[in-house]
Amino acid sequence: MNEILTTFAPISLEQMSGVKLMNRTDTKFVTNREKLYQLLELAQQDYYVQEIDGKRNLEYDTTYFDTLAFDMYNQHQWGHTNRQKIRFRTYCISGLQFMEVKTKNNHGRTKKKRIEVKDMNVADEEKRTFLAKHLRYGVDTLQPALNNHFSRITLVNKGKTERLTIDSGLRFHNMLNDERLDMGELVIIELKRDGLVFSPVLEMLRQLRIQPHGFSKYCMGSALTGQDHLAVNRFKRKLIEVDKLVNG
Repeated sequence: MNEILTTFAPISLEQMSGVKLMNRTDTKFVTNREKLYQLLELAQQDYYVQEIDGKRNLEYDTTYFDTLAFDMYNQHQWGHTNRQKIRFRTYCISGLQFMEVKTKNNHGRTKKKRIEVKDMNVADEEKRTFLAKHLRYGVDTLQPALNNHFSRITLVNKGKTERLTIDSGLRFHNMLNDERLDMGELVIIELKRDGLVFSPVLEMLRQLRIQPHGFSKYCMGSALTGQDHLAVNRFKRKLIEVDKLVNG
C-alpha cells in the first residue's frame, strides 16, 4: 500500500483547509484491497494524497454512543432519512480527540458539528451544553456502544472540490458484550463533495465495477458483533454482501 501511495503528490492539512465540506453529500462504496490497488493506480494523476508527518495511511479510533434504547441505530435500521449519530474520534498520529454530532437530513445532506475534547465523559458541562444545542437526544440517556479502529487514506482531487476517504483494516469492538471482529480485506470508500460537482473518481469506480453501497460503520459493526436485541431486517442484504467480500 505504501509503495503506490508514494506515487501521489502530497497535500498538507493547511492546503486542505478549503476542502472541509462540513455541509456535503456523501456516497459510499464497498470493495476489497485488490480493487483498491487498481483504483489507486488509476487515480494517481488526478488526486493528491493527504500527508501528515510523512505518513499517508493514518490510524483512526472511534467510539460511538447511542441511547439506552438504541434510538440512533434504530432510526437508521428503520430507514429514516432524518437521523443523527454521536461519536468520539481520535486521530492516533496526533492524539487529538473530537466529539462529533452528524446530522443527515431528508435531502441526503450531512452536517457535522464537533468540538475538541480530552475524554468521553458526556456529563461534563461543556459537552452537555454542546449536545443540548446539536443533539436531539438527552445526555443522560447516552452510553458507549461500539468502538472501531481503521487506517485511512485521504485523497483530494486536483480541483480541490472533493475528498475521497479510503478506510481499511477495520476492526470492531462491541462495548456492551465485548465481542470483537476483524473485517479483513474489506475496504470502505466515501466520496464527499458539495452538491453534484464533477468527480474524476466516479468513472474510475464504474470502470472497476465498484458500485455505491451504503455502509454505516456504527450500524454494521453493531449488527455484526452479536447484539441479539437489535433488528437487522433492512441490513440483511448488505450483511450478506459484506460477508462475501470479507470471506469470499
